[in-house]
Amino acid sequence: MAVMLLLGFSSGLPLALTGGTLQAWLTVSGVDLKTIGLYSLIGIPYTVKFLWSPFMDRFIPPFFDRRRGWIALCQITLAISIVLIGFQDPQKMVLSIAMLALFTAFASASQDIVIDAYRTDILESVERGLGSAIFVTGYRIGMLISGAFAMILSDRIGWQNTYLVMSGLMALNILSTLIAPKPSEVVSPPKTLQEAVWGPLKDFFTRNHAFIFLLAIILYKLGDAYAGTLTTAFLIRGVGFSPTDVGAINKGFGLFALILGAMAGGTLMVKMRLFNALIVFGSFQAVSNLSFILLDIYGKHYELMIFTIAFENFTGGMGTSAFIALLMSLCNAQYSATQYALLSSLASLGRVFIAPTSGYVVSMTGWSVFFFITFLSALPGLIILILMKKSIDNLTK
Repeated sequence: MAVMLLLGFSSGLPLALTGGTLQAWLTVSGVDLKTIGLYSLIGIPYTVKFLWSPFMDRFIPPFFDRRRGWIALCQITLAISIVLIGFQDPQKMVLSIAMLALFTAFASASQDIVIDAYRTDILESVERGLGSAIFVTGYRIGMLISGAFAMILSDRIGWQNTYLVMSGLMALNILSTLIAPKPSEVVSPPKTLQEAVWGPLKDFFTRNHAFIFLLAIILYKLGDAYAGTLTTAFLIRGVGFSPTDVGAINKGFGLFALILGAMAGGTLMVKMRLFNALIVFGSFQAVSNLSFILLDIYGKHYELMIFTIAFENFTGGMGTSAFIALLMSLCNAQYSATQYALLSSLASLGRVFIAPTSGYVVSMTGWSVFFFITFLSALPGLIILILMKKSIDNLTK
């Protein structure tokens, strides 16, 4: 569990350094907004990481083992690439920064692939809920350090030194890989790259109800994600809270509630069956969207805002713990890197395709109806899971 926390931190740390923190550096350096906008393309490796995950399933580095060897290699690469970004001048080296940031995002996405696979291989069925919750906690701490903390630090020691500090933290993460235990079960990797590509697909789609499982994965977090697309806009424009209020309560306190919810959900899952956790946590997750309707009715009410943000993030954290445990349960250890990468990418499909409709729905119906629709959008996933109870129970036997 301690290793899960450290690897979660390692996975979350690079994200903001090629995203929000880098954009802040470019902005204060006077880079034009059109160029900064194009930098959003740097995040592409995170969405298509399944394309090279078979390579990481197939080949074993010459040190450690199949999972820990790749993790260490990614961490070393990230430490070096982050240093190199720090030595660039945004006013003169916009293209080189973009190329280094894209390479860093590729290395970070690769690290995510193999850490997800390692987590799937190392955790026993009863440990997956708690292990996922602890991993999410470490991930969020890593994002906080490379995001808010890095920006504060840059005002005091400068951007170059800030990236040097972040690189040092990344290098220290290699220690977590050194102490990480080996999986108890030795699994033979795919014999060929072709098997590494097609084997995971054949293994998954020859199972009973494979397509229904995929549909459940796409729909389970849909209501939560749909509401989240306009939460900040609702709090500022819909209710009238200031950006400071939203930053402190929604982003700050909300993060704390999310971590607490993930830990609570993971702890409960030590004693709960996976199916029960998915349904109970998913139901709370759906109901939490309705609390925004109360805020819309009563208006600018700080106590109600705190309750709403806490409720929504706490239940969202619980749902995430159960959902990650489901994804891990669906993976075959031989192909866990590719299968987890594919399943986690599919999980974002619903959010990607439905999120753009949110603004149009609000403009046509108003905020209360919109949040009720987000509640309804969470129900199909729960209904499918209820129909799949026997198959889900079989996953943990």
